[in-house]
Amino acid sequence: MPHSTKNHNQHDKNDYANANSLGERVPVIPHNGCIFYDIEYIIGDAMNTFPLFFKLEDRKVLIVGGGDVALRKADLLSRAGAAITILAPDISTEIQALLSDDKHELIYKNYDKSYMTGARVIIAATDDETLNHQIHADATAINIPVNVVDTPHLCDFIFPAIVDRNPIVIGISSNGKAPVLARLLRARLETLIPQGYGKLAKLAGEFRSEVKRKIPTLTGRRQFWERAFEGQVSQLMFAGNEREATAQLQADLDNTVAALKNSTNHSVDPDAHNPANSPATTTSQHNKRHSTGSLSATAPVATDELTTTQHTTIRNNNINQTRSAQDAVGEVYIVGAGPGDPELLTFKALRLMQQADIVYYDALVSPQVLDLCRRDADKVFVGKKRSNHAVAQLGINELLINSAKQGRRVVRLKGGDPFIFGRGGEEIESLRAHGVPYQVVPGITAANAAASYAGIPLTHRDHSQSVRFVTGFLKAGAPNEKFENLLDTNETVVFYMGLHSLARLTTGLINAGRSSETPIAIVSNASMPNQQVLTGTLESIVELQEQNQLPTPALLIMGDVVALHDDLAWYNKHNKDTGDTEANWLRAGTAITDQNAKNPIDQQAHALSMIANLAAQQEEDLEQLVIG
Repeated sequence: MPHSTKNHNQHDKNDYANANSLGERVPVIPHNGCIFYDIEYIIGDAMNTFPLFFKLEDRKVLIVGGGDVALRKADLLSRAGAAITILAPDISTEIQALLSDDKHELIYKNYDKSYMTGARVIIAATDDETLNHQIHADATAINIPVNVVDTPHLCDFIFPAIVDRNPIVIGISSNGKAPVLARLLRARLETLIPQGYGKLAKLAGEFRSEVKRKIPTLTGRRQFWERAFEGQVSQLMFAGNEREATAQLQADLDNTVAALKNSTNHSVDPDAHNPANSPATTTSQHNKRHSTGSLSATAPVATDELTTTQHTTIRNNNINQTRSAQDAVGEVYIVGAGPGDPELLTFKALRLMQQADIVYYDALVSPQVLDLCRRDADKVFVGKKRSNHAVAQLGINELLINSAKQGRRVVRLKGGDPFIFGRGGEEIESLRAHGVPYQVVPGITAANAAASYAGIPLTHRDHSQSVRFVTGFLKAGAPNEKFENLLDTNETVVFYMGLHSLARLTTGLINAGRSSETPIAIVSNASMPNQQVLTGTLESIVELQEQNQLPTPALLIMGDVVALHDDLAWYNKHNKDTGDTEANWLRAGTAITDQNAKNPIDQQAHALSMIANLAAQQEEDLEQLVIG
């Protein structure tokens, strides 16, 4: 359906308020805080139900029934502040515990319609079909909305799947046709909408009266809120900096008010250019002004609204004001990419990846995860593999600092968790020393993923009361040979970067006093479709690995819990084909088909080129930045 071409700078309150009903483009706020005008309300088939939001604070809600179904409804309604009355001869202990507040009432009696008096809504939650029909008929007779659970044709209203970002609430309904699908859609939205939106909405509510008082027009207020929701205010709130977000919103409002006053001071008396008072103003000029919503160059008028140029100026002033306060520094997000499966990313990691200007990523970041980054972000490979570091750690630190000081949003994407053998601590030490703001987003570390996907619990009351994460190599590649610390049989030990030194580790452990019969496992490509698990003992695992040749990335798990693998394994249990690591869908990714995508060698050259430029600019030793 074609949409209206009405200019949204036009300040006709009724026209704008009716935009949805007319099918016009109207602004919406997606999960990354940007304002889009490309979402249209399309008038299609008639709606089966109309979405409404009920205020139930301290209002009586009658629920007939005292079992599990009644409990689920009571739980939801209590969150909305309803005063709930439960009517049933038997009421579960869970409901009694949930509704222990004095505002609620539990009536241990059979149904009687007299209890409907004063109810705002009624829910029939019994397994008696005849009784449910009676409740529906009685409620309908006195015009009280009623919901008969799991019986759509007897429902005046429907409980939707809810996304709660109080005070923002989203309800999703299939009108009883496919409730499971509605729940799946809700789960998808949960991943897209940050929790910070609720706090952002509350902040907007605190400022609403002041904004309305200082910016008297609808269009002017809309422009102000758009700038706030798509700018620094939202980013500060999402980062948990509520005080800074409040201060920024106040500064933006003051800046906007000052611009409006300046605009008014430079305007001409509108009466002098009123068509009724000035014959010099032609009918065509008058019509043009009102049909386009813009101001004629020959007939300026006083206005409380902003022209496009002024709107842009305020936006730029706000941005410049923020950057000036931060010395034009962007921000660095140290993000854990998890073990490889993109479904194991956190919501926050995904949000920050999608707003990045540049991404520095490691060798263990799967292409499938990398594909989830913002499409037009620069992506630079700075990965490290055994004895082959694309860029030294010092060089990576310099790249992060330099990009942030250019005002860019930088994502440092690391396999696993940044703070578990990921050098994240070293990177934020460097960022802090240079005054660069940063955030750290944890990821699922390889030990957790490997253990979970291999069916090897890291702790178990019968086998292991503690767990230790150990690296096979220390700083500068020195082998870790502190085997005397790893002799506790009630402890699980996980070795990172240990596959290539497997013989050294097993021999050292046995010589230090660990039993040669101690169970040990190699988990390769944890959480990926070609994951492989090889189990043995300290005495046998080296020979088994020589025969099977499990590839990297891999880690070792040692301890009695390994014996549980055969019984508890669940993932890829019957896939014994070692396969080709390069053919793994997580390793290949969709990006491999992109003709414009750079391969790792190209990306490594790109990173080295950036390092060389930095070294030249700062007169630093190139070898220090590249070799590490």
